[in-house]
Amino acid sequence: MQEHHVVVVGGGFGGLQLVHGLEGAPVRITLIDRRNHHLFQPLLYQVATTALATSEIAWPIRHLYRDRKEVTTLLAEVTGVDRAARTVQLNSGQVIGFDTLVLATGARHAYFGRDDWERSAPGLKTLEDATTIRRRLLLAFERAELATSEEERQALLTFVIIGAGPTGVEMAGMIAELAHKALPPEFRNVDTRKTRVLLVEAGPRVLPVFTEDLSAYAKEALEKLGVEVLLGTPVTACTDEGVTVGETYYPCRTVVWAAGVQASPAAKWLDAAADRAGRAIVGPHLNLEDDDNIFVIGDTAAVNQENGKPVPGIAPAAKQQGAHVAKVIKARLSGKPSPSPFRYSHQGNLATIGKRAAVIDFGRFKLRGVLAWWIWGLAHIYFLIGTRSRLAVAWSWLWIYLSGQHSARLITQKETLKDEA
Repeated sequence: MQEHHVVVVGGGFGGLQLVHGLEGAPVRITLIDRRNHHLFQPLLYQVATTALATSEIAWPIRHLYRDRKEVTTLLAEVTGVDRAARTVQLNSGQVIGFDTLVLATGARHAYFGRDDWERSAPGLKTLEDATTIRRRLLLAFERAELATSEEERQALLTFVIIGAGPTGVEMAGMIAELAHKALPPEFRNVDTRKTRVLLVEAGPRVLPVFTEDLSAYAKEALEKLGVEVLLGTPVTACTDEGVTVGETYYPCRTVVWAAGVQASPAAKWLDAAADRAGRAIVGPHLNLEDDDNIFVIGDTAAVNQENGKPVPGIAPAAKQQGAHVAKVIKARLSGKPSPSPFRYSHQGNLATIGKRAAVIDFGRFKLRGVLAWWIWGLAHIYFLIGTRSRLAVAWSWLWIYLSGQHSARLITQKETLKDEA
């Protein structure tokens, strides 16, 4: 009798937690991802803002499972699922059969019907996104050093971040500190302290998932760093030359999109019911209502909490879902009753503002300021994979904290200082 074949699509937090949870089970696992690495996405903005190197927050998936002989890793992109034939189609033309399928394919940034803005305002979901933003950020200062007109120089020194959730707030704070504190001694023709960092939010406050007092503290901390916070007005136009907020036009050359996400096309592959964000609607055990052996987890799944609110698209939620599905699969294979329906346990919200402030909301326990920053740092270091990564990130942060200098500032792509094609 052949071992039960579990196909997992996606090597993010949910997918890896599922594979981890199936260790020792009588299964054969095929893990498919279109990239060869697992990415610690909560620190991706630090790569984009020159604080960390790519190798410090990403690990080769094959290396992680080198001692798990039952796990086969495939570098490929899924293009469709044939539910009747129980197969997954790959972009190579290969077809992979499955007994159980778990889709953990994550999400990409959403432009709310304005996909033409993506070229001018890249989002931040992958290492490629981060290195693109980092390159544009660093080149903006280099071009400002060469600029012959004050108008062009100021446009180059204006950075706009659209969306004031945790990613937007963290990006804005880091860019402001880089420009106002780290770079001034290194340039001769331009004063980087004149850099403008604009954080734009269509809603009434920054960090809307936090309590109002923590949100107000975050806004005040950003403004102390020199960030201009524009609330209550959406972006109405975005081009390579500038951004229009409401009716006000801001000439700028670097824009970052942090305003929204959309699910992967997993629901379309499955021809399954989906919510407005494209997330597949799943049952109490995170499987499709009409198929017990197809599961959807993480940002790709529409899952509600007991209070009716959707489970947030954050790493702890994906990991909890991956662990739950592993328990369900193991129970079924052993003939034991399934565990209780999935229940999300919220572990709190954290966000950092620059290198010396953060906000933490653990429900009854709330904290802000320097102590919150240290707790935020320790929590993130704890969840990194491997001692080397933990030590490398801890040293990078300590160096930035003490010296104010960001070390990951190389422009490696072969590119002139002309506008990108």
